[in-house]
Amino acid sequence: MKDIAELLVDLSYSSVLFDDPALAEEVLELESEMDVLQLRARMSLVMAGRSPEEAEELAPIFGIVGAAETISDAAGDIAKVVLDDVGLPASLRAGLPDPVETLARAELAGYSAYAGRTLGDINLETETGVRVLAVRRGDEWLLDPGRETALRPGDVSFCRGPDDGIQGVFETMTGEPYERPAVPESDIEDLDRAVETVVLMRNVSELAVDLAYGSVLFDDPELAREVSELEVEVDALKERFEAWALRGAAEVAEPVTIRGLLHIAASTEVISDAALEISEGVLRGLGSHPVVQAAVEESDEILVSVPVAAGSDLDGTSIGEQALRATTGTLVIAVRREREPAEGTDRANGDEDAGTARAEGDTEWVLTPSPETRLRAGDTLIAKGTRAGAERLRALAGGEGAGAGTGSR
Repeated sequence: MKDIAELLVDLSYSSVLFDDPALAEEVLELESEMDVLQLRARMSLVMAGRSPEEAEELAPIFGIVGAAETISDAAGDIAKVVLDDVGLPASLRAGLPDPVETLARAELAGYSAYAGRTLGDINLETETGVRVLAVRRGDEWLLDPGRETALRPGDVSFCRGPDDGIQGVFETMTGEPYERPAVPESDIEDLDRAVETVVLMRNVSELAVDLAYGSVLFDDPELAREVSELEVEVDALKERFEAWALRGAAEVAEPVTIRGLLHIAASTEVISDAALEISEGVLRGLGSHPVVQAAVEESDEILVSVPVAAGSDLDGTSIGEQALRATTGTLVIAVRREREPAEGTDRANGDEDAGTARAEGDTEWVLTPSPETRLRAGDTLIAKGTRAGAERLRALAGGEGAGAGTGSR
């Protein structure tokens, strides 16, 4: 359920970005599969609780199951914006692309050089930086394709990676040119601000989901409190969005064309609410159930906690200088560090592009750190990516990751 929910979020926003009804239909198909999984999970939980004590231990799992279903429904609502053609400002598609990675849907042609070969044989991720997140083969979904997975003609692959890598992989798979749609900018300032706010809501909500699963994996109340703070931030952003959208509507010739934007903002807030639900058990001191930790650890994209050792390759360098995303295949989503009394945050150190920094006691969190964020001994990196990538990150950091190093996204 976790893997599908996260894939659904990627696919739903991508269907909006590319105005792709076929991609939106894939979202709804996966959403139906999620409904079945939720029913199975709840049946298993009901059968497992044989005493009040066991029921209390299982309560957080109900929350996580419900949260995954909520995220799935929200992704489905985003996809319906494309299918129902309810209207979207053009500037939204200009703001949605991830600055680091692109997601694409590619159907494998029979004459493709990849046809009949395994992902390991193609060495796709190492050669291109592109990772196949999932493969749909008829009605069957392969949600965690590995090196042994063979690609067959007609397979629909969902790939994520740098834009230039995606272009080459897409063209090799399909035999068709890869084109990112040209999007005109809006000349309505208030509407542009509303769009910018929705994009920020999306980024903060996805970060909240990542940190929520991290709080469960590492049984970390401090990380769970960060999720709570991010959920409050999304609520505030939604209020700001509503103000800009209403002002912008007065200047739009056909206000109905921004209905889709309203739907996407509402669904994005729901995703942040679900993130809080995931971390609720840890936040309330109930801890993490072993079943949840085991499930999260076996997810297809892992999340790890890696300390930076003194004298390591990362000590004293920036994320950009090390090109961590390219060299390790992992994305650092947060940095926890000892607070410096004189400066207090990364911004005080001249890190103008760093994400939000939050301090509590003698430690602080730098969320969504930028390439300019400098790392130092004693920092703890929260990063997501493949298992092989996590090992490369640990080698650079010169230390062993917490939680046995197999934490998940």
